[in-house]
Amino acid sequence: MSILVLGGAGYIGSHAVYQLVDQNFRVVVIDNLQTGHREAVHPKANFYEGDIRDRVFMRSVFERETIDGILHFAANSLVGESMTEPLKYFDNNVYGTQIVLEMMKEFGVKHIVFSSTAAVYGEQMVMPITEAADKNPTNTYGETKLTMEKMMSWCEKAFDLKYVSLRYFNVAGARGDGQIGEDHNPETHLIPVVLEAALGKRPAVTVFGEDYDTEDGTCVRDYIHVEDLIAAHLLALKYLQNGGGSNVFNLGSNQGFSVKEIIETAKQVTGIEFSVVMGERRSGDPSTLIASSEKAKHVLGWNPSRTSIREIIRDAWNWHQHHPNGYQK
Repeated sequence: MSILVLGGAGYIGSHAVYQLVDQNFRVVVIDNLQTGHREAVHPKANFYEGDIRDRVFMRSVFERETIDGILHFAANSLVGESMTEPLKYFDNNVYGTQIVLEMMKEFGVKHIVFSSTAAVYGEQMVMPITEAADKNPTNTYGETKLTMEKMMSWCEKAFDLKYVSLRYFNVAGARGDGQIGEDHNPETHLIPVVLEAALGKRPAVTVFGEDYDTEDGTCVRDYIHVEDLIAAHLLALKYLQNGGGSNVFNLGSNQGFSVKEIIETAKQVTGIEFSVVMGERRSGDPSTLIASSEKAKHVLGWNPSRTSIREIIRDAWNWHQHHPNGYQK
């Protein structure tokens, strides 16, 4: 059985490829290497460098490979950038997904598991957030992901495509053996930013706002280990292949940690003191996002096993310590 992983050279996508290979799937990877790394692609995967917006390129891959299902991670995902370059996000995320859906229709591929985000919910008053909560994105990134979900829903009505959309927020950690991990340029995710400060690669960690309506005034987020996250994607794929209907699931740890809590835990894990400075709020950042994952546990049988924030940071630290320059030699 061949699974196509879109964005399979990226942080989350590469972990998906490794788990698929571990489970003896045949894996095909498409990535334009805009933010991904060739070195992150498992050597047993069939790798095609190209852009999902390129219809001719995409058709050539689908003609060459027999695709039984798709995991879709290919997207621009920086909240701040999405607010200053909204058209870039609609072009890559929404139009790119349009081409993917066109190929699925043309070649009769029926199953897709989609990497969505808790950012589709925007600012919510009730925590934890369930799948039934109102969808009111506060940033362009979340808006594009919600639009992509709607596209798949309409395609299901039109040509019987089946999809699972997985909404998650802060993914962190790394593969336990340290072979692959998080390497973005620029890096904007909190845990790797904090660990870069511990490594002396940046002078300080900036906290964006300490006047939020939270216990310590900083944003609160629900963190999920990348390996637990990918386990849910593979369960979602199995669910579709076993005849499950299109569905949406939240993925999280059902617990929230503030920016200051992450910083303090990272200092404990690394044993290193580093500088922290206070900055202004970033546009589009909700104060608190905590996901309820009860539906995924009940329907998919998902049972995350790496929910300790110390373990998540420890695995990330293992990767960063041994790859201080990421995938660069």
